[in-house]
Amino acid sequence: MARSTLMRRPGVLAAVLVVVCALVAGCGPDLSGAHVRIAAGLNGGVYDKLAEALADAWAAQLGAERPEIQETQGSPDNIGRVRAGKADVAFVAADVATEKTAGLAALARVHDDYLHVVVRADSTITSFAQLRGLKVAIGSPDSGVEFLSKQLLEVSGLTGAVDRRNLGLTEALPALENRQIDAVIWSGGLPTPSITERASRVRLLDITDLADDLRARNPVYRTATIPVTAYHLQAPVTTLVLPNFLVVPDSMPDDLAEALVRGLFDARGELVKAAGAALSIDVHPAIETSPLPLHPGALRYFRSLKD
Repeated sequence: MARSTLMRRPGVLAAVLVVVCALVAGCGPDLSGAHVRIAAGLNGGVYDKLAEALADAWAAQLGAERPEIQETQGSPDNIGRVRAGKADVAFVAADVATEKTAGLAALARVHDDYLHVVVRADSTITSFAQLRGLKVAIGSPDSGVEFLSKQLLEVSGLTGAVDRRNLGLTEALPALENRQIDAVIWSGGLPTPSITERASRVRLLDITDLADDLRARNPVYRTATIPVTAYHLQAPVTTLVLPNFLVVPDSMPDDLAEALVRGLFDARGELVKAAGAALSIDVHPAIETSPLPLHPGALRYFRSLKD
């Protein structure tokens, strides 16, 4: 009798099947054939370390092949790859993401980066304005650090007044110590290990006088303080915080996007082991991806947390 009643009432039968699907493993969308390409960054950088950990987690969670990790120059390169259909997921600094939003969506806001302006400990430089006429490392070509450096030079009126060197942090810090350059601009996690290793030999410049102009230029920048404990500083340093997003094409299937976001937070412990910057990955600020919209699949995941 019960069986015949269910057969005559397809709505009830569908509801029962939904419940059964929730209880039986393997009843969800089959993503085992998903091929995901992650635009990361330079080998050994934070983006690269997080991408490696995510690739392992996503492969296990989706039952799919391990995602392909692409070594890139950084955020501008990454966002270009997604827009060109050469990558499916990319780590992108929020300021770069605001430049080109068409066809893109965010899975989540992930870790935050801190602006560092590094000089030698024995240098007489005490303000950003004193870099006029000096040699300054502004990041690798086509990197997020280069993008931020150019914003910083513009608001300070130093765009054509410094000798800009396209050096990444790995090359820039030894060059600073060897007096081949006078300052290094860097945006990265707090603390950045290679700066920590040199904490007794370098100083950070305070950019309080430039913070308001930078925030007016792009509201994704936030003023923050690097505490003395980060690098055994003599005093706290005012700087900028810059969020990072996981960016995807807005055409990504909703089921895949939802699964990737779920996997991101399920793997948070592994991400923290890979890079300390992942400590700032949290579901509450993760939805703050303006001006990029959250992907509908990501939004579905965040809404499920409230159910």
